[in-house]
Amino acid sequence: MANLGFVGLGVMGGEMVNRLLSKGHSITGYNRTRKKAAWLEKKGMKWGNSPKEAAAAADITFSMVTNTAALDAVMNGPEGMLAAVKPGKILVDMSTVSPAFSRTLAVKAREKGGDMVDAPVSGSVITLQEGKLSVMVGGRKETFEKVKPVLQDVGPKVTHVGGNGLALVMKIGVNLSLAVQMLAFCEGVLLAEKSGIARETAVDVLTHSVIASPMVQYRGPFILKKPEEAWFNVNMMQKDMVLALELGRQLDVPLPTTAVTNEFLTAARGMGLVEKDFAVVFDVLAQMCGVRP
Repeated sequence: MANLGFVGLGVMGGEMVNRLLSKGHSITGYNRTRKKAAWLEKKGMKWGNSPKEAAAAADITFSMVTNTAALDAVMNGPEGMLAAVKPGKILVDMSTVSPAFSRTLAVKAREKGGDMVDAPVSGSVITLQEGKLSVMVGGRKETFEKVKPVLQDVGPKVTHVGGNGLALVMKIGVNLSLAVQMLAFCEGVLLAEKSGIARETAVDVLTHSVIASPMVQYRGPFILKKPEEAWFNVNMMQKDMVLALELGRQLDVPLPTTAVTNEFLTAARGMGLVEKDFAVVFDVLAQMCGVRP
């Protein structure tokens, strides 16, 4: 059993804490809005009044927030997680943020005698609940070995991909493919539908065909019935697409399908669909070709 901290108790972060509690770990958590953490406190999570307080109470402290600006807010400053770092403490950031910014935080943690790894995940709330989440880790190998047993309680596949920031690069590579695949799936459905095939039939065939990646299998049916709460909304997905495009420019890697798909996400924003799951790109494409979403 480990003594853990966790900052950021949104949909994924909250479910991770729930899973870690079920594995017997002691957790002190913090979230900007405490009421979102009430269900976890009932399950035994202790409350920290600030990111610093959550990290001070733990040997290993996780963070999972929306973007680079949010990570800056919980890491830096007098009440930030870095303020609690001392020799032996480890920070594990699971957010999808700028690799360069993550590296600067790792340097600060090491200057104080601690360490930090980036550990973004691949999967959804469903894969997390089913215990099938995969975790990518960037950082020192010796630090990876220390946190690996805890990460394996989050998901069975935990892979060290290299130095700090490289797990984030890998995660960005994964996420750009999610949106590109979803748009291609929507194109196939709409070709079938405008040819006279029922939408439900097209979705069924495609989700049981050779193109049916795990993402297509669980998100494809969203075009028939969207979840009440977005698993990964347009805003979050576009944040990752922009990170990918920026990285592509830095590395001279052309990302043509990423760029096109990003424009459809921008169109979704313009249509007021920003809080919908990114599968809503179907609605954008459907309206463009005269089909009822």
